[in-house]
Amino acid sequence: MKIFVTGASGFVGGAAVSKLKNDHQIIAMSRSETSDEKIRALDIESVRSSLGGVTVEQLAGCDAIIHCAAYVEEWGPYSTYERMNVQGTKQLLDVAKEAGVNRFIHISTEASLFYGQHMRNVDETTALATHSPFPYSKTKALAEIAVNEANDPDSGFSTIILRPRLIWGPGDQTVLPVILKMAAANKFAWVDGGKIKTSTTHIHNLVHAIELALTKGGAGETYFILDGAAVTFHDFMAAYARTAGTDLGERSVPGWIVRAMANILEPLWRLARARSTPPITRFTAYIMSREGTMTDEKARTAMNYEPVISVEEGLQALSEEQQAT
Repeated sequence: MKIFVTGASGFVGGAAVSKLKNDHQIIAMSRSETSDEKIRALDIESVRSSLGGVTVEQLAGCDAIIHCAAYVEEWGPYSTYERMNVQGTKQLLDVAKEAGVNRFIHISTEASLFYGQHMRNVDETTALATHSPFPYSKTKALAEIAVNEANDPDSGFSTIILRPRLIWGPGDQTVLPVILKMAAANKFAWVDGGKIKTSTTHIHNLVHAIELALTKGGAGETYFILDGAAVTFHDFMAAYARTAGTDLGERSVPGWIVRAMANILEPLWRLARARSTPPITRFTAYIMSREGTMTDEKARTAMNYEPVISVEEGLQALSEEQQAT
């Protein structure tokens, strides 16, 4: 297949193209010279473009699109989330159809369901959080709606949405680096002792699901992609940090205090039009103090998805890599 990938310079997109380039022709969207360098290091072809500006010509001959790019920053104006996550996805869908692309794989997130509530053993029938107070959640939900509305298998265009939860593993550019930075500054504390449960998704398992979705899965369907059984945030994150030689300790803060602080600080930051990120954002405060467990039974049944690596195996591999350096 000839596959166009957005977000190839990022964690998920980079891992996907590294695996798929052995069997497919990959064309990667690149927004800058920095992205060009990362993509060249992966030994794949790049085209200069950005979300909202992809052309039909750039998609010529492509069989599939893997859409990994999104605005995932913790802080920013709603207009930026909406422009990149919603309008950028809509524009890509439009040109994909015009270019004759057959398959559109959209990488989403469980956050598309999140408006501040506990999410316990949720499945794909759970309603999207289109009215979420969190810009990231709301715009990822609206992006999913756009993807579903574009699905048109009768005309040869099928869409599939994959939803991982807490992506981790080699190459992680978000979760572990942030935790380690906080720990190094003596600013890390568990929320409610880290006792909440969470599902997780190792990057190798997500890439495996992406590869399956090129030919498997129903048109217009959404699938959670997970490692397996849920774990407590404490057990998982403490072990994850130890793979980098860091002990997170046991300091803890009640969740209600974290949420209260965020509810006070974030409006003040917005009122001041501050460019810096608040010490704690409402999204982070709520997502870290609410359970987030899902089921991936649908993917296992419809796509024959099975994790290729367990949490234990993934942690062991990272520990061995750390010891070897």
